This record gives sequence, structure tokens and C-alpha cells, in this order.
Amino acid sequence: MDGDDHLATSFRDGVNGFFPLRDMRLSDKILVAFHQACDEADYQVADQLLRTLEMVLTRQQVDPSANSRRNMDSLVEAHERLWQLRHPI
Repeated sequence: MDGDDHLATSFRDGVNGFFPLRDMRLSDKILVAFHQACDEADYQVADQLLRTLEMVLTRQQVDPSANSRRNMDSLVEAHERLWQLRHPI
């Protein structure tokens, strides 16, 4: 999967299939930046963005929503991606 696939997935379902950045949640913007850092092999930045994403998502848990499972799934997938990039087979 190339970097454009991650960005397309992050923006899907808005007008004409895409959300303008201003309409995205902060956690989604951070996730897009995380995937861009991974695509550019900047793993130190990706790690910091992942920590920031964790902070944002855990802070939002005070107000649980229907998206909390999807948020945690995205977080787990991001951790898995970074681990796989750092530990290639």
C-alpha cells in the first residue's frame, strides 16, 4: 500500500469523497500526518505523532462516542504499521 492509499482512506466519505482539512477532527489530521511521516521514512516524527494521537484519543474518552472503537482500531493499526516499518522481515 502506498502513501496515497493512507491519505485517501483518511479523507473518504466527505463531499465528492473527501473532507476539507478544516472539517476534519484533530485526531484525523494527526493520523494523516503520521502516515505521511511513515511514507517518508521519518520514524522519529511518526513516533511523536503517534504519542500525540494517543494523548488526543485518551483525552476524548471522557466523552465516549460511537467512534471510540474506530479511533482505537486506527491507533492500533498505526502502532502496527510503525512497528512493521521498524522491523522489516
